[in-house]
Amino acid sequence: MVYKTKGTCSSAIGFEVKDGKVYDVKFQGGCHGNLQGIGKLVEGMDVQEVISRLEGIKCGFKNTSCPDQLAKALKAASAQ
Repeated sequence: MVYKTKGTCSSAIGFEVKDGKVYDVKFQGGCHGNLQGIGKLVEGMDVQEVISRLEGIKCGFKNTSCPDQLAKALKAASAQ
């Protein structure tokens, strides 16, 4: 799935969900090293666990962040 982000430096997040777990997270744009790290940290993690850990994180004065957008993307994927 590809999720178009809103309010962040990254423009999209690609990922897969298999058997309720998150795989192959790749951000387009943003802080490349940090976002690669997030992708590696959540690899194989339960979708709900990722959402609970990342939802609501803010970046500076923004109301969202790349991790928060990943949580929103996973929620959207779970609703399908």
